[in-house]
Amino acid sequence: MNCEAIHCVDTKTVRFAIYPDGLDGPRIMAHVSEAALRDLCEDPESDSDLTLTCEAHFPCIEAKALERYRAAPAVPILLEPADLMACALVH
Repeated sequence: MNCEAIHCVDTKTVRFAIYPDGLDGPRIMAHVSEAALRDLCEDPESDSDLTLTCEAHFPCIEAKALERYRAAPAVPILLEPADLMACALVH
């Protein structure tokens, strides 16, 4: 799936879309914290484009967001560093 992401500086997150039922189903918005994405960067001190980091790790990020959504569809999705520890190990 393509990564549809935008950096939201005011909330210190990257917002992205997931499609739990495929592209014909609903589009759900989720967020991943800047801190979680910086943990995935090769150089967390750099001014990396966090949307590119999200894109580079999107299969893992999307899987975690879908898992959260399916567990509690009414609860907003915000992924934090602990949620993405497995993503750092994969890449």
